Amino acid sequence: MRMRSATAFTIVTVLGMTLAAAQPPAAKSSAATSRPAARVDLSKYPAPVRATIEAETKNATIKKVTKETKKGQVQYEVETIVNGHTRDFNVDPSGKILVDEEEIALDAAPAAVRDALKPYAKVVRLEKVTQNGRTTYEASVQAKNGKRSSLELDANGKRVKG
Repeated sequence: MRMRSATAFTIVTVLGMTLAAAQPPAAKSSAATSRPAARVDLSKYPAPVRATIEAETKNATIKKVTKETKKGQVQYEVETIVNGHTRDFNVDPSGKILVDEEEIALDAAPAAVRDALKPYAKVVRLEKVTQNGRTTYEASVQAKNGKRSSLELDANGKRVKG
């Protein structure tokens, strides 16, 4: 009888551990989930670049900074999250912003841009892009047949030729 009890105890214990392992992990406390993302070390970037990044990301979370060379020009791409949407910008070594891309809601776009996008079944993503003093709107859209495509519009809702 004693042997049978020990065996039953072992089976229940093993079964209990197996079931516990199969359970989804307990929800993390709000303190754990609200923890800020890992900080990007800006000290390794040139002072003008660092100053621009710090000024432009006061109310943002920096996801990543990468050094790139485009058309022979060194620049730093900064990927951020601001109020739940993306904002990416490129900075040259002197600290000048070369391009600024910010995800926006459709209702934040100029009326002409919204009107130009009306024929599409869905605007999947819309970005306001500022480069060389010029602002355009890059949209990822879905047609009524489900096909996705991209287009670039100026502030007057006219397609920009690429």
